[in-house]
Amino acid sequence: MHDLKALRDNPAAYDQNWARRGLSSQTSEILTLDEDRRSLQTELQALQMRRNEASKEIGAVKSKGGDAHALMVEVAEIKDNMAVLEEQERVKADELTDLLSRLPNMVADDVPDGPDEDHNVELRRFGTPKIGSNAAKDHVEIGEMLGLMDFETAAKVAGARMTILKGALARLERALGLFMLDVHSSEHGYTEINPPLLVNSDVMYGTTQLPKFHDDQFETTDGRWLIPTAEVVLTNMVREEILEEGAFPIRLCAMTPCFRKEAGSAGKDTRGMIRQHQFYKVEMVSVVKPEDSEAEHQRMTDCAENILKKLELPFRTIVLCAGDMGFASRKTYDIEVWVPSQDKYREISSCSNCGDIQSRRMKTRFKRAGAKDTEFVHTLNGSGVAVGRALVAIMENYYDPADGGIWIPDVLKPYMGGVEKIVKLNT
Repeated sequence: MHDLKALRDNPAAYDQNWARRGLSSQTSEILTLDEDRRSLQTELQALQMRRNEASKEIGAVKSKGGDAHALMVEVAEIKDNMAVLEEQERVKADELTDLLSRLPNMVADDVPDGPDEDHNVELRRFGTPKIGSNAAKDHVEIGEMLGLMDFETAAKVAGARMTILKGALARLERALGLFMLDVHSSEHGYTEINPPLLVNSDVMYGTTQLPKFHDDQFETTDGRWLIPTAEVVLTNMVREEILEEGAFPIRLCAMTPCFRKEAGSAGKDTRGMIRQHQFYKVEMVSVVKPEDSEAEHQRMTDCAENILKKLELPFRTIVLCAGDMGFASRKTYDIEVWVPSQDKYREISSCSNCGDIQSRRMKTRFKRAGAKDTEFVHTLNGSGVAVGRALVAIMENYYDPADGGIWIPDVLKPYMGGVEKIVKLNT
């Protein structure tokens, strides 16, 4: 949701900002609906005042034994007219809310301009990409050669974009998630949460999954939704609250399955685990005061980068241009891990500063010490990181062509019971 008062005061600024995302002018329709709604409210207030006056007049006339029939007819007519106007006002208000809720966040001033991913800006790199003269094997071939990755059975029991992991690979994925949670909770100051995987529509609306991305979500028959990311639950844990200034920063993390229809990805990443309907992800969420959100954004990105540094996986960090940013974000840093078989970096974490667009939907505010009024909080979210994509990166970057095995990163060995390498078992 957007600040309607600020939009009324400077509509040109909003249109200019949305134009950076490639959107046409939006404010004319918004202001027309807003004016219609406010005109109806003014008319309702005038009728309410007249009804109150007439009601008093009826009492005065009757107290003197007079005939108040005409006044009573007028009050009845006013009541009927008010019912009509209230319905008209409700319709206009719903139309305005729906229109505003489908418009993306305002872009931060320092976000680079550009229409698509080709205009994103690289900020830094870590590690040396594994590039050799021989064609690198992809994770599908590696996993199937080891007998530990089964797409055929997964498709038989669940359909496309699903994977079954077995034995040491299943343990390696679990090890990755536990490692990430341990680092974020013990070193980075996030509180671990074990959240529900089903949420209601208000929660999905609060973090902007609804109504804009309805078609990419899995809805149950009782009106609930499978979460597309733990962000949905973690952020909404403060919904409809007025927080004290001393409560900040609030930092939460969780590892959950995530469920997405991938409605707009037909033909993309159909092979392997890069883009699945169900996948595990460790998510970080922060709730902070507005003046602290930029520093928190940098901190969150550092936390995600630290995971990949500990895993010794080559990666780069980029800042997304205006045309490539997500709907709720005012600024986003993507971290891309090196995938040898594709000879390029692929997104493994996206850390976004959402400003107050989510807190306005969730009605989450805070009160400064000694202040009378409340303010909306700022919310941030980031992958810390996508577990399945981290598994893909380890399988390909730690692959040993000598025997087809996968070396275990040092930081994961304690989680793997000291196993040094995943190899094909003799059968």
